[in-house]
Amino acid sequence: MNLDEIKFDERGLAPAVVQDARTGELLTLAYVTRESLERTIETGETWFWSRSRGSLWHKGETSGNTQQVVSITLDCDNDALRLKALPVGPACHTGATSCFHREIYQKEVEEEPPSASLGTTLEELFSLVESRKQSSPEGSYTAYLFREGLDKILKKLGEESSETIIAAKNADRAALVREASDLLYHLLVLLVEQGVTLEAVNRELLERRRSSKK
Repeated sequence: MNLDEIKFDERGLAPAVVQDARTGELLTLAYVTRESLERTIETGETWFWSRSRGSLWHKGETSGNTQQVVSITLDCDNDALRLKALPVGPACHTGATSCFHREIYQKEVEEEPPSASLGTTLEELFSLVESRKQSSPEGSYTAYLFREGLDKILKKLGEESSETIIAAKNADRAALVREASDLLYHLLVLLVEQGVTLEAVNRELLERRRSSKK
């Protein structure tokens, strides 16, 4: 993305929404400057502009609740952005997962399909995980797993598998979605650690599907 395309306002700001790359949940709304975007791209973690303090701020700098950026998208008017990220801890200063947790109106509607397919999301996450292994940035949970090694990765995969089973046993659909997402993420970490590509897994699944039709 060419940063020159962004239409910042008279204060040099543009609104940016941050979305959980795994679940699609909206995490927060913040403001960015050209410099904060440059730092975001350079570090792979979210940087914003604090209007109250009048300065740049690195999300998670003091709390440790960083956001590992997967993608940045500019809207059709070139004046607002969406950042998809992997949150390390809650996004809200209150400790809530999302800043948008105070419901004032709710209407039952049919669920709409996600904007991106599961395959596309997995490919994006796989690429991010690979980059974290190569660059090993400080504060990155993914990089931490790689530094700890295979035993730590396998332990986390086992924990997430157990939590997924518990969520299913408790018939908690929301928890099941969260735990299944965590399980898939940690499985991707294991695949990268072992040098197994998504293409290899896809070929195996396609071969099984062809064999089942014989």
